[in-house]
Amino acid sequence: MARFPGTRSRPPLDEHVVVPETTRDEVVRGRRVIAQPSSPPHGDRHFELDYVIRGSIRHGYVGSTDMITRFSNESDFATDTSVRKAGIDPATGQRYLEELAFEVVHTQSKRDMIERAEELTARGVRRVIGIFVKEGVVREWVPSEGAFRAFPPGSLIEDPCLSLPIRVESLLSAVEADNAVARALLAKENPVLARLREQGKAQGKAEAVLTLLVSRGVPVSSAARAEILACTDLDQLDRWLIQSVSVAAASDLFQKP
Repeated sequence: MARFPGTRSRPPLDEHVVVPETTRDEVVRGRRVIAQPSSPPHGDRHFELDYVIRGSIRHGYVGSTDMITRFSNESDFATDTSVRKAGIDPATGQRYLEELAFEVVHTQSKRDMIERAEELTARGVRRVIGIFVKEGVVREWVPSEGAFRAFPPGSLIEDPCLSLPIRVESLLSAVEADNAVARALLAKENPVLARLREQGKAQGKAEAVLTLLVSRGVPVSSAARAEILACTDLDQLDRWLIQSVSVAAASDLFQKP
């Protein structure tokens, strides 16, 4: 039978029995272990995981890599990637507990993964998700079953911490990771992407003006073409589009009313 932490009061999240950033030691249920450096399959997948989660988290949350947490009196260890609320929890005066925790699973034993997942959820972490590298599968810990359950292909991971659902394939494929981050940045109205979208709209309207003029056989000089294409004022482009139906020359568009 799995042994869960006792009912004793839990220590603060950052009250450690190991020394962060000085040793590689971790403690899992009283058993001291060494957090080994990763091999390429693990490290590469971890890198992509961080990329997707960083791009996808909602405003008001923060992500961390290898952040160590005192989960119980007998456990003090880090997850590969985690997400928590930003700021300080007024109920405790310390940082918020992780809400999402991700583990890249490559050579770790089943026992180790189960023990860690049990410790995480016992402390209050809402979700524990594993990326199983050798199998190419993403699984979520289900406490009631005492096991990791696989997401079917094409599934979406939805969570209040995320700006929009992410596809499980984005945690397994570099191409899908790029797509997930692009979608998330658009959903969060990233200002750079918003400007690019506006520029795209302007370019489309400018090309529509030129197409209409040319289709009517209206002369368009190089200077007029350049001025139309350089315009980024959507209202002005709309006016030119209307005027393009009747003007005799492209230069007429630039005449003051």
